[in-house]
Amino acid sequence: MNEVFIYDAIRSARTKAKPDGGLAALSPMELMASLLNTLKERTHLDPARVEDVTLGCVTQAVDQAANVAKTSLMVAGWPDHVPGITVNRFCSSGLDACNIAAMKIMAGQAEVTIGGGVEMMSRVPMLSDKATAFHDQAFALKNRFLLMGAGADFIATRFHCSREEVDQIALLSQKNAAAAQAAGYYRSLVPVYNPHTDRLVDQDECVRGNTTAESLASLPPAFEQLGAAGSDALQLSEHPEYQSIQHVHTAGNSPAMCDGAAIVLIGSQQAGEQLGIRPRARIVQVQTTCDDPLEVVGGCVKAVEALLDKLKLNTSDIDLFEIHEAFAATSIKLEQRLGLKRGEYNVNGGCIALGHPMGATGAMMLGTLLDELERRDLKTGIVATSGAAGTGTAMLIKRC
Repeated sequence: MNEVFIYDAIRSARTKAKPDGGLAALSPMELMASLLNTLKERTHLDPARVEDVTLGCVTQAVDQAANVAKTSLMVAGWPDHVPGITVNRFCSSGLDACNIAAMKIMAGQAEVTIGGGVEMMSRVPMLSDKATAFHDQAFALKNRFLLMGAGADFIATRFHCSREEVDQIALLSQKNAAAAQAAGYYRSLVPVYNPHTDRLVDQDECVRGNTTAESLASLPPAFEQLGAAGSDALQLSEHPEYQSIQHVHTAGNSPAMCDGAAIVLIGSQQAGEQLGIRPRARIVQVQTTCDDPLEVVGGCVKAVEALLDKLKLNTSDIDLFEIHEAFAATSIKLEQRLGLKRGEYNVNGGCIALGHPMGATGAMMLGTLLDELERRDLKTGIVATSGAAGTGTAMLIKRC
């Protein structure tokens, strides 16, 4: 296989998924067009050289329907011959889009591609596509396709996570993100001009640096009713060793919904030489898998395990981890299964603090990992994401 390199990675701010959010007035195509043209300017890329654009997007309805990858290219004014494809592997979509873009380079089908993702949750709310799997309770229970919060509480039950422990994860996420934001560590974040509001959007909006243990403890459990509607009974019927499900997740220790987009420029070594762009990192290997669907959002941990096993590596061989904070209990599962300690992963905060624009998150995390590897002058890193139904994807990169 051909070697694959990351030449640049940029993202928008993650803004509130509300009408007054900084990006909400932009269409997904306008937001992505802004990033595409910023990438062109930063790297002096000739868009005509790009052979495919793959974007992740979870809720492909309304503004995000009709192949948002291609329509974004059209809005950006890029050459007609540049194709685009939009993919959905739930909340792993952004990282999987980068993986698909990289595979075209590996296979010799292309020399220059772009991966990434977009999700405008203020304009296209989660579940607004009315998918049967999410809206038909009988279908969901029969096929073991549960909603994310139900899976998170089941992870908490299986890994004996107390309410205090999951709140500690959330508090650390907020503190780390606030510190990183103040220090300017998110170097992949680029300003986006919103012409509808005449505003330059250049700050993540979901970070709450004033969060305290007391404020987190005051929040009620968010998913007890969901459990009572059938998911608790299904999980306990398959796992009779548990007496009840621990409903410990709240709005404070769950990922924040938001708007955002990210793109990653990917290419061969020869392409970089021809374009005059120095690579920032090499994609070493990617692993996609599925874990127990009753956990829903625990797949990132299994993906990391499978990736390390494939490469015959240990966690000690990896300098830094960026792991999807898909509810706080997932982080505790990661610590218990892989032996990672706090301070070895998500060092600049995770999705609880920063927000989770579903189809874009994986590509954003890849850029965040690369930023921090460069800042600390480290070499190797793993980024991993979780999606519904137990989906998990992990990618190992090595700085050039």
